[in-house]
Amino acid sequence: MLQANVEAVHHVFRKCCHLTEYAVLALLIWRALHRVPNNLPEWSWPKVGGTILVVFLYASSDEFHQSFVPNRTPLVSDVFIDTAGGVLGLLGLWLTRKIYYRKRR
Repeated sequence: MLQANVEAVHHVFRKCCHLTEYAVLALLIWRALHRVPNNLPEWSWPKVGGTILVVFLYASSDEFHQSFVPNRTPLVSDVFIDTAGGVLGLLGLWLTRKIYYRKRR
């Protein structure tokens, strides 16, 4: 019983780590692709879509790579979890920008 609980917590912890890693990846991709010197880049939903596409393609390639690694299992659900992490990272950026610009007015 205890072993099952430990495994369940470990599984949830690993998935949360994936969410966090891919949220950071999305923020880094956004910054790299849309950097404007001395200013925040303009928010653009097509640019957000492009960033999410890059995150999705990277997550997909990571799962494809796992198909060649012994004792690793590629899962489509992991691609969705990783992409959701990217979406959450950009959502956090959008909310931060919204609050920042509201305070500047």
